Amino acid sequence: MSTIQPLISGEELVAALEAADPRLRVVDARFELSDPAFGRAAYAAGHVPGAVHLDLDRDLSGPKGVHGGRHPLPDLGDLADKLGALGIGDEHSVVVYDHAGGMYAGRVVWLLRFAGHDDVRLLDGGLGAYLAAGGSLTTASPAHARAAFSVTPRPEMVVDAEAVAAAIGSDDVVLLDARAPERYRGDTEPLDPKAGHIPGALNRFFAANLRDGRFFTAAELRERLDLPTGVADRAKTVIAYCGSGVTGAHLVLALELAGYPGAKLYAGSWSDWSTRDLPVAVGEEGPGAGG
Repeated sequence: MSTIQPLISGEELVAALEAADPRLRVVDARFELSDPAFGRAAYAAGHVPGAVHLDLDRDLSGPKGVHGGRHPLPDLGDLADKLGALGIGDEHSVVVYDHAGGMYAGRVVWLLRFAGHDDVRLLDGGLGAYLAAGGSLTTASPAHARAAFSVTPRPEMVVDAEAVAAAIGSDDVVLLDARAPERYRGDTEPLDPKAGHIPGALNRFFAANLRDGRFFTAAELRERLDLPTGVADRAKTVIAYCGSGVTGAHLVLALELAGYPGAKLYAGSWSDWSTRDLPVAVGEEGPGAGG
C-alpha cells in the first residue's frame, strides 16, 4: 500500500496551487445521492482552479446489473481512458475533494489506488477547508493536455459476495458496516431490497470518524473504531462495506489513518448482498459479532 500521506490540508492545497506545480491535478468529486445532477452543477458554478470533475454515476461506477450493487466498480480500462482525457496520468499527484466530509472523494482515492496509482490524497475538510484557507474558485474549464494513465490492478483490495459469505462466523475476519445505525439495525431501508446487515458485522458509521468534516486523529480513530483484538497485528482481516461501496471506501481510509492498513472493500456492499439469497441480520450487534 502507498506510503504517501493520504490527507492534505486546505492550507497545503492553497500553497501547492500557488506554487503551480505541474504535477498537481485536482479532482472535484462532489455528488449527491438524492440529486445526481448536483455535482456537475456545483462544479460549473465554481471549483478549485484547474480541477476536473468526476461523477459518481457516470465516471466512478460501471453499468448496473441484477447483482453488483447500485455503484458497481467501473472497468479500469474505461476509467484510465477518462482520467487520461482529463489530463491525469502516471506522473501526476492527485488531490480529491468534495463537500461531504470526503464521502465521495474517498471513493476516488480508493479507486485510483485500486488501479495502481498511489500518489493520491483526500482534501481533509473538503472544499470548505480550502476556502477557509484562503482558496478561491473559478468557473473556467481546465486545459490539461491528455495524459497516459496506466492501470496495475490490485485485486487484493476488494472482495465479492461469495468471499464475504464464506467469512461469516470466521474468527479470522472482521466485517464492518459503514452505514448509519438505523440502516444497520434494519429500522429503515430507503434504497435497497432488504433491511438489515450481514450477520456478524460490526456497525462503524463512517461519519462518526469525522469532526466538523475532518478526520479525527489516529489515536482518536482507534478509540472510536474500537476493533477486536487481532486487527492491529493483522492477525484478522478487515472487510468494510456500506450501501453501495462509497462510504465503505471512506471507512477503509479511516482504518488506514488509525493504523490499520490493508482493509478490503466489499465493493457491491449491501445493495449487492440484498439482491441475493444470503442471510440477513437485524437489530443491534450480537455477541461475538465480527469474529
